Amino acid sequence: MKRRPGLTALLAGALSATGFEPLHLWPVTLATLALLIHLLWHTPDRRGAFKTGYAFGLGQFVVGLNWIAHAFTFQDTMPHWLGYLAVVLLSFYLAVYPAIAALIGWQLGRGRAGLFATFLACAWLFTEYLRATMFTGFAWNPLGVIWLGTGVDQAASVIGTYGLGLLAMLAGGALWWATHRQWRPAGMLVGGLAVVALLGLIRVSASPSPSTGATAIRVVQPNINQNEKYDPDLEELNFRRLAELTGRSSRTGRLVFWPEAAVPAILDMEPRWRARIAGLLGPDDLLMLGGDKFHYREQGGMIDTSVLEGANNSLWVLDAHERLLGRYDKAHLVPYGEYLPMRPLLSAIGLSRLVPGDVDFWPGPGPRTLDLPAGGGRAPLRMGVQICYEIVFSGQVVDRTHRPDFIFNPSNDAWFGSWGPPQHLAQARLRAIEEGLPVIRSTPTGISALVDPAGRIVDAIGHEHAGAFDALLPAAYAPTLFARGGNLIPLGLAFLMLIGSVAIGRRTR
Repeated sequence: MKRRPGLTALLAGALSATGFEPLHLWPVTLATLALLIHLLWHTPDRRGAFKTGYAFGLGQFVVGLNWIAHAFTFQDTMPHWLGYLAVVLLSFYLAVYPAIAALIGWQLGRGRAGLFATFLACAWLFTEYLRATMFTGFAWNPLGVIWLGTGVDQAASVIGTYGLGLLAMLAGGALWWATHRQWRPAGMLVGGLAVVALLGLIRVSASPSPSTGATAIRVVQPNINQNEKYDPDLEELNFRRLAELTGRSSRTGRLVFWPEAAVPAILDMEPRWRARIAGLLGPDDLLMLGGDKFHYREQGGMIDTSVLEGANNSLWVLDAHERLLGRYDKAHLVPYGEYLPMRPLLSAIGLSRLVPGDVDFWPGPGPRTLDLPAGGGRAPLRMGVQICYEIVFSGQVVDRTHRPDFIFNPSNDAWFGSWGPPQHLAQARLRAIEEGLPVIRSTPTGISALVDPAGRIVDAIGHEHAGAFDALLPAAYAPTLFARGGNLIPLGLAFLMLIGSVAIGRRTR
């Protein structure tokens, strides 16, 4: 270990990724964090600390993000092996953030065994937040996700997901302190985490269930694979799958949910498609479905449909009378997926975006709440929307000036392999806990689910299965502390802990 700390850190990082879905071996992750702290404690200089943190991060991201390689198998204009290279190259960049955290933790905590893990935990929180915001951000798999289902996860309603990451690093510190017989800080942390977990479990057990008068919903998962989605020969079959699963119901005023980019239609310009889809609905039903919004060149007040300038990845609300009652445009777009950065240069060397098409998507304005009218005994509701990958950005999913009653997360996880869909669902569950809101997910191939405000899965359709489920929409909680303060709360907590630890360190020297 002492001879090859870099290799040890790399392997520890790779093992730490098993704490995320689908394996969810969170005790392994805590053990690897303790090992990381041990390696940093014995690192002699700043350069070594940076390299150790970098190796740990590299191992974690390469293993945890392996699903990205699967996306390249659906784009024949680029070699499929490029997906594996993309995972490594992305991980080379992302590993910079844990490396910076390791450097800061080492610099502030060297020689202070009782505070070393605290400095590292605070630095880790700051750099995870930076990872989620710098250069459009990549917030996938923050460390706090490992706590899901343990009771500790409920603390996200106060300190958010990044605060859970701080707790995870402190838990690793408790293990490290215990191996060094630092019983007092280890015992205090273990006891504190036990209290947090107990309070979380009490919160979950005390959660109310939906009343009999709650809104009826139906979530549809047609199991249309990515290589079938854009095949014109399968257009009729794909629609028939959606139609059969939507079905008719004795319940009136249903909310029906279809996946992202559910139909290959320009809904605001193709009334034939609107009529066809609306014919599936009961008189007071509303359908939420994904579909693109195209923007054509305008000349002299006329639209030139021969020149497509851009598009939005959108969510539409359609009623049984063929009316479009609202639209949300995805704001947080995926680089290389929905748009190609530096398009003139990259397209010249043969690269293209992963979603078929030559025109880039345009971003929408950000979180927005859509008002859903009453009907069929259904009370008026407010719906927040986050399309696909947008749901992973903690603190950025709700319009706080017009708080919704629930969040709908239409997604297309069909190209995410076997690891991506459960990881995506796990992060959506944390958004439910943070905001105190139910979350509905509908995807073509899974995992579609209804999540209550405590992060519990009420109902779900498994990966790569066709199906639909009916449920009652759970009531939202009162706004949580995190819903009111957002990421200022975990950032402020880490800042106060950092200042307090520096003050304690100076007093005890």
